[in-house]
Amino acid sequence: MKSDIHNNAHQSAVYGLGLIGAAIYYIAHATGFWMGVLGFLKALVWPVFLVYELLKFLGA
Repeated sequence: MKSDIHNNAHQSAVYGLGLIGAAIYYIAHATGFWMGVLGFLKALVWPVFLVYELLKFLGA
């Protein structure tokens, strides 16, 4: 079990940095309090937007 945690540490770090970056981006562009809350929620699922835009770019 300890090796599973160690093997996933890099992925967690990338997701964590992405979460922080996405939260800063979305909250900085928010026009009000509730848009900031929505921005934080969007930051929690940023990989979904990344994959969606990538598939749209590839024409899949």
